[in-house]
Amino acid sequence: MAIGWLTVLKAVPWTEVISNAPKITDGAKKLWKSVARKPQGAEPASVTEVAPGMPSAAEWAQRLAGNEAKLAELHEQMLASAEIIKALSEQNTQLIQRVEQNRKRTTWLGLASLLACLAAGTSLSMALMH
Repeated sequence: MAIGWLTVLKAVPWTEVISNAPKITDGAKKLWKSVARKPQGAEPASVTEVAPGMPSAAEWAQRLAGNEAKLAELHEQMLASAEIIKALSEQNTQLIQRVEQNRKRTTWLGLASLLACLAAGTSLSMALMH
């Protein structure tokens, strides 16, 4: 099972992910700002004339009120979604930075381990020669 994850992680273009993380965060912040600025709804228009066979002004007003309530609910959902997207993008940026730090640390530890193994091998071979 671990081999599958390693294959997936190796296939990820980490340099692109790391370089694009700030752009994604900025995009999410712009989305949040644009959604938060939009007004919830417009003022209802007045109905003065009713054609034959058309609903009455009271029915139109009732429909309009129902649609405005649904619109307000959708607007709240959109605000919540934009806030979640913003938070996730910020967390994603932090996660990517930590992954990059861990990658660098792992590389340094690998090099240090290799040097330690070489030093141990050299001292062992020197001890066996004498």
